[in-house]
Amino acid sequence: MHTQSLVALALASPAAALLRFGCSQLVVDRIDPLVNPGVAPSPHLHQIIGGNSLNISMDPKVDIGETATCTTCQFSEDFSNYWTAVLFFQHRNGSFHRVPIIPNAGFEGSKGGMTVYYMQDGLANYAQTSKVTAFRQGFRQLVGEAMYRSKKDAQRFRQLTYTCLETIGTRFPETMNLPTTPCKTGIMANVRFPTCWDGKNLDSPDHMSHMAYPEQGTFESGGPCPASHPVRVPQLMYETIWDTSKFNDQSWWPEDGKQPFVWSMGDKTGYGTHGDYIFGWKGDSLQRAMDSPCYVNCPTLKTQSINTMNKCAVQRTVEEDIDGWLDHIPGLEHLEL
Repeated sequence: MHTQSLVALALASPAAALLRFGCSQLVVDRIDPLVNPGVAPSPHLHQIIGGNSLNISMDPKVDIGETATCTTCQFSEDFSNYWTAVLFFQHRNGSFHRVPIIPNAGFEGSKGGMTVYYMQDGLANYAQTSKVTAFRQGFRQLVGEAMYRSKKDAQRFRQLTYTCLETIGTRFPETMNLPTTPCKTGIMANVRFPTCWDGKNLDSPDHMSHMAYPEQGTFESGGPCPASHPVRVPQLMYETIWDTSKFNDQSWWPEDGKQPFVWSMGDKTGYGTHGDYIFGWKGDSLQRAMDSPCYVNCPTLKTQSINTMNKCAVQRTVEEDIDGWLDHIPGLEHLEL
């Protein structure tokens, strides 16, 4: 959906709760405090946004909303951390270059990062009438499997997709695989998390089992939550725009015509895309927002300028070359790509 249409409809909609906000880059680093806590370097590189309490361990007993002092997100009470893998371009000569991130429409001037959504209902339902229970302190989750390389495997996750951008406002069609032809404006990676919680566990050993999809369809279709996971939570969604336009010279692409982009865990298919989330909203601010007339913007939440968002950052834990032309993707020195 075009951003202009979304905003226009937002202004005309009844009281509802759908948050859409930008977050600048916090750090690009080879750490993963959810899947590989305490490990540095982690197996692959991530791009991370959110609060500056980020560290390699992220003790779930620590209240992030009380310990962080700044956030790269528009809503200044959101100290959560959100992250995905990093996209690389592989030149015909075998070298690699990290693909830069550009801001979404409406967040021009931000330092890369992502657009984050919290929704009561899918984007097609502008009324946003469903009651949802906000995540709470200590909650965390993962969606996607970094080692998946087939569509059959990836179909386990219903809404991890890509959009080949003609313009910054392009939203359709979506594919499960990385686009196979040059995209004029870039590639948007879309990560949507499951929306049914077991109501008990803030995490699980695989960081997924405490969450589930609706019994049928998706969050947008309004399907009921299964009895095992009866609590309806917000649809959490990330949009990351990778500026692949810088690499559209097809004389740089593989001679066999295959697409040249590869995720930082070595995935050229796109089926290994994944997203991580560690909740860190201050106090009950997210629940208040979900219970308030918030549509895209939210008068019940404190906001900060893009300039202030851009100033929040943390130092990289793992010092290694991640910029310029590289002979291998960080951490994948022995992997043939």
